[in-house]
Amino acid sequence: MIGRIVPACVAAGIRRPWWTVALCGLIACAALAIAIGRFAMTTDTAALISPDVEWRRQERAMETAFPQLRDAMLVIVDGATPELAEDGAARLAAALAPDRAHFRLVRRPDGGDFFAREGLLYGSRAEVRAATAALIEAQPLLGPLAADPSLRGVTGALATMLDGVEAGATPLDRIARPMAALSDTIERTLAGRPAFFSWQNLLAGDGAGARAPRRRLVLVQPVLDHGALMPGEAAGAAVRAAAVGLRLDAAHGTRVRLTGEVPLADEEFATLQENIGAVGAAMLAAMLLTLWFATRSARLVAAIMGTILVGLVVTTAVGLVAVGRLNLISVAFIPLFVGLGVDFGIQLCVRFNAERAAGAAPAPAMARAAEALGAPLLLAAAAVFLGFGAFLPTAYVGIAELGVIAGLGMVVALAFSVTLLPALVMLMPPRRPAREVGFAALAPADRLLERRRGAVLWAFALAMAGSIALLPWVVFDFNPLHLRDARAPAMRALADLTRDPDRTPNTIDVLAAGPAEGAALSRRLAALPEVARVVSLDSFVPQDQPAKLAAIADAALLLDLSLNPFDVAPPPGDGETAAALARTARRLRAIGGPAGGAAGAGALRLATALDRLAAAPPAMRAKAAAAIVVPLGVMLDQARLALQAAPVTRATLPPEIARDWIAPDGRMRLQVQPRGDGNDNRTIRRFRAAVATVTPAISGLPVATQAAADTVAGAFVQAGLIAFALVSLLLFAVLRNAREVAFTLAPVVLSIFLTLGTCVLIGQPLNFANIIAFPLLFGIGVAFHIYFVMAWRAGTTGLLQSSLARAVLFSALATGTAFGSLWLSAHPGTASMGKILMISLAWTLVCALVFEPALLGPPRRGRNAT
Repeated sequence: MIGRIVPACVAAGIRRPWWTVALCGLIACAALAIAIGRFAMTTDTAALISPDVEWRRQERAMETAFPQLRDAMLVIVDGATPELAEDGAARLAAALAPDRAHFRLVRRPDGGDFFAREGLLYGSRAEVRAATAALIEAQPLLGPLAADPSLRGVTGALATMLDGVEAGATPLDRIARPMAALSDTIERTLAGRPAFFSWQNLLAGDGAGARAPRRRLVLVQPVLDHGALMPGEAAGAAVRAAAVGLRLDAAHGTRVRLTGEVPLADEEFATLQENIGAVGAAMLAAMLLTLWFATRSARLVAAIMGTILVGLVVTTAVGLVAVGRLNLISVAFIPLFVGLGVDFGIQLCVRFNAERAAGAAPAPAMARAAEALGAPLLLAAAAVFLGFGAFLPTAYVGIAELGVIAGLGMVVALAFSVTLLPALVMLMPPRRPAREVGFAALAPADRLLERRRGAVLWAFALAMAGSIALLPWVVFDFNPLHLRDARAPAMRALADLTRDPDRTPNTIDVLAAGPAEGAALSRRLAALPEVARVVSLDSFVPQDQPAKLAAIADAALLLDLSLNPFDVAPPPGDGETAAALARTARRLRAIGGPAGGAAGAGALRLATALDRLAAAPPAMRAKAAAAIVVPLGVMLDQARLALQAAPVTRATLPPEIARDWIAPDGRMRLQVQPRGDGNDNRTIRRFRAAVATVTPAISGLPVATQAAADTVAGAFVQAGLIAFALVSLLLFAVLRNAREVAFTLAPVVLSIFLTLGTCVLIGQPLNFANIIAFPLLFGIGVAFHIYFVMAWRAGTTGLLQSSLARAVLFSALATGTAFGSLWLSAHPGTASMGKILMISLAWTLVCALVFEPALLGPPRRGRNAT
């Protein structure tokens, strides 16, 4: 009775073709309106996993306690010098903060007044002593600079140091470093090249511990436009526009980059869009070519493509109604629908051509094709539907939603293939084929498979054994970041950040119930060999403060008048600056010379540079002042603030810092940093496992990536078992023969193992995106093998030379072109999906055209050959 559904639908389309086309057109128009009105897509990889699994609940608990850390945009400001980085970050944060249209929150997690004032206290005693000693030693330089922060003042400070050299109190080589630094900067300015001078590096000397960082961060919480496909695009554009307006660019010694949750998600969708037109064009061209070779009729190609287009529109609408919005995996329903849906059209049209070649008129030919293929088409569609639907109860939401859309799509594809397609064929009847539809040339291959059946089966058995032996080397890349385009700006910035041990995002956040539990967890976590450091609110209360504050107070007492002079000279005119440069050049020449050794040569070099600058146009002196004097103001301001350090306690910490570590309900956040290479998967795996032994209340990138891998692996095992059971029951219910069920499923299992073995041999890891190939492989494989088993069951001989083999071959090629086009995508995850799908499809085709006929052997007695 069920087998009569397809013939009945086809008959209706044949009898009333215009009514059928009109009705299908109305349905398509309604579906298009629904699809446009409801279209939504998320690029959030976190949305691919159910929020109800344990690690997602822990993640949600952390986000609830500390919402200011969610939806983050991190602005990285790198400077050619510490002064440029600090000045750039400070000016950028100040420019963004008033922009409430784009930003809810703008903060400097590693800068601002608090860290500028108390920053020295976070160093060791030795580092504090070295920093204060360097400032005291530079007092003869700092006083004149603070009193006259200009090029004139710089030459005056240099003249003060030369006084000491002339008096014999200071050796010339003691000022060799500042002379060399000034020479470099002036020479580069005169040559028209970028010149950047750092007073902080100059005063720090060789003490690396005292050197200021050349990277600063600005943490932004943007206002997101959830109605846009890239919700943070406007905020990102605002950051970039502000940077341009402030001249924070390479020409001015600064680089501004964006990364974080929001820019990465926006970039993900932009990458998906990047060459979607080329991918679609390649898919369409290859599909049309394949359909032409399958049917040899432009009218049949047009009928199939029209049916697919209408079915795709309806499937999109049905899918959006069913799941609400698309995700990074469920969007793959488009090539899936095209690749799988075209199979039904090819099967019907190839069989239609075979009936036409035998002499039947168009209407009877289509009716006979429906009679012959009714049961196999229904069974194939049902098997694919169950294969995809098996993911519905799993926690892998991404592929579960894909399963829903693709499964419903198979119902839609079959429905239009047995109604709209026959109607279109009747309205555009093609000419009768000029020759036999099957592959008569493959008759020798049929006979060879019959004679060498045992050898073929043994060959495939050995191939399967080899593939099983390779299974331990199958690699699953659990890092979702590897699915993104590594060349994209936000990803490049993130990769750079992960190489920075002080700022790596590969940290684990731990949520403690309160201060007592937080302190206990901190001690236990810090004792783990896999942990480099545990950061909590207490980490912001410096140790050994009395000794450090004493050293800072002594330096402040000695340097107060030098850094804060009573009188500051007014800015000099250009003539005064030129005269000061020339005077200092004459003094350097008098002191320098061969007798002074390397320091003497350095003095002559600087004298030459100062003379050239004094003789240069005023604009050149203005450029030199910008390179030397602007960072001077930054350095002086930071030195003044650093010497105002005061005792730091929990109570005196800024509220924004305290809120990042203590929630209003008293819960505490701990940040655990890994020991070793934070980019190495094995290191991060051990790190996460070690932290999990101490507490389950963990979240963060290492937790999400590895727990997601476990969730995905479990989902595929669960769905695989469900699909295998459901499809086996379906096949048994229809075929009523366990042996024939085995004949249908054995090649599918073989092709899966062969695909996995090939992945090992070519070094292709599995990931969250390309693992979709396996449920798809199961669905396609079952469909193809059902056609052969049903034909064999009906007594068909010479399977390879039959019209069925032609239909299966070109159906596989059409499916392959749809999936293979994904390989051209600029998105690495989508490209790897296309690659695995092509490999799996190739093995499916080999198993269908070689292994399946050999496995089936001659038809059973009592069947009528056709």
